[in-house]
Amino acid sequence: MRVMVIVKATKDSEAGVMPGVELLEEMGKFNELLAQAGIMLEGAGLKPTSQGARVRFSGRNRVVTQGPFAETNELIAGYWIWKVDSLAEAIEWVKRCPNPMLEDSEIEIRPFFEAEDFGEAYSTELREQAATTTAIRLGLNSPRFQEGPAWNLVGLNRAYTMETRVAIPEHWVEFTKKAMSIPGLKVDTYFGVSWNSQPDCSFEYLTGFVSEEGVTYPDEWTSLPLEARRYAVFPHTKHVSALPQTLSTIWKEWVADCELEISNGPCLELYTKEFDPSTGMGGMELWIPLK
Repeated sequence: MRVMVIVKATKDSEAGVMPGVELLEEMGKFNELLAQAGIMLEGAGLKPTSQGARVRFSGRNRVVTQGPFAETNELIAGYWIWKVDSLAEAIEWVKRCPNPMLEDSEIEIRPFFEAEDFGEAYSTELREQAATTTAIRLGLNSPRFQEGPAWNLVGLNRAYTMETRVAIPEHWVEFTKKAMSIPGLKVDTYFGVSWNSQPDCSFEYLTGFVSEEGVTYPDEWTSLPLEARRYAVFPHTKHVSALPQTLSTIWKEWVADCELEISNGPCLELYTKEFDPSTGMGGMELWIPLK
């Protein structure tokens, strides 16, 4: 669960009194502990409300009020966002926190709403809409969500680890030479398929295309059937060499925040006829399997 840990303002914080070196060092050490425990997602202090403003909504009217604001005990001086297993765990961490103020102070803990809290009202469409917003926030292109057909792929398959995956470009060169030598082959979409992933992050990678009847393929090539399923499809508009970084952002950040159920099925790279091998640009998509 995610929680916001809210540091309430005090008279000193609203007056702009800055913490001393000793308190800054203590808070720095506490933040380091949070980071080492994998709990802290974000955190920051806020300037006094004298440097802020409020916007009041009444129908179509908007009324702006400049700070400072009087009700000190209701104001916020800072916050963290933590990922914890329970409210009890968050409470124990707050109890370990140095007093963040130079006087008596208070810290409030508030859980975030999660997708399951909304039940059936939080439809697949709303989840996908939220996942699109997350993608844009992370600097990714807006994905589209679509059903993928059942494909029977054929191509050159190799096993890789995170260390040896740097050889994948050479894999593509070898595959392309073989494919170009096949008589009568007519292909406009090529696939790079990461599949059979293991807990140690090793995986298999197939470069190929949809198998065609009546075409003879090299004996060492592998046939890989893919079942029909739903995908999140990310257009990749940067150079082909930036694909690993885009994939890293998707798997390490987008998947963690998107509130969609991701399948452990094959992850696809599609290179359409718009892809230009000479420039490494155009016609590239990343298909992320969904449950």
